Amino acid sequence: MRIIFSKYQGTGNDFIILDNRTGIYNNLVQSQIKNICDRHFGIGADGLMLLEDATNADFNMKYFNADGNESTMCGNGGRCMVACAKDLGIIHTNATFNAIDGKHKAIIESNDFIELQMCDVQEIEKVGEAYVLNTGSPHYVIKYNGAKQMDVKNEGAKIRNSEAYKKVGINVNFIEVLADKTLFVATFERGVEDETLSCGTGVVASALTQIQDIIGSNYVRVSTKGGTLLVKCVNQNRQHFTDIWLCGPAKFVFEGVIEI
Repeated sequence: MRIIFSKYQGTGNDFIILDNRTGIYNNLVQSQIKNICDRHFGIGADGLMLLEDATNADFNMKYFNADGNESTMCGNGGRCMVACAKDLGIIHTNATFNAIDGKHKAIIESNDFIELQMCDVQEIEKVGEAYVLNTGSPHYVIKYNGAKQMDVKNEGAKIRNSEAYKKVGINVNFIEVLADKTLFVATFERGVEDETLSCGTGVVASALTQIQDIIGSNYVRVSTKGGTLLVKCVNQNRQHFTDIWLCGPAKFVFEGVIEI
């Protein structure tokens, strides 16, 4: 099969996007997607997405992890998908699209800066010193002094593969509140089974756990190893958050053709 692809990245979280509005890639299987995402034998990416036609929105987003399995919502991927849809001429400055967790809105600002509305968060569970919540994908958030220098892959894998989470998996976020009240987040992602430079749903999850007690405002600036993102939450209380926005860059990297 000859596959025409585009590659985008959002704060270092990189994705292969296929224009599947004609259904040409409907028959891709898990092993093929895994090989395409492989950084040594394929294109290389943290995930692969299909951009598909929609009847009640501008497009549909279908997301696969680097292991080839269809997965839950990806915040950085969503912003990259919006950027790709603009480049394809599907949208201009505003968009609505369907993902596995429901409908999302997006606003495209200048310089590839995209604001993406995320799903509401109904509950934050406290598990020991950690927080567990779903921001379109499940996340485990825990404070860790020296998060920038820690072994994220090994420490994250211990939690992801623990008895409580090994069956379905969970993304693990190690967070540290910096002196200027910026939040630093390092993430181990299930499906990639490694640290990624950034994770959009993880940045949102981390920010929501700190936005009231530590940050004390309606927005949190979040630093990751791949760049800086902004999380805005207009309506919030201790357990319920609505009108949540993940804001940051989404940039085209390259396009090409691969034979599989």
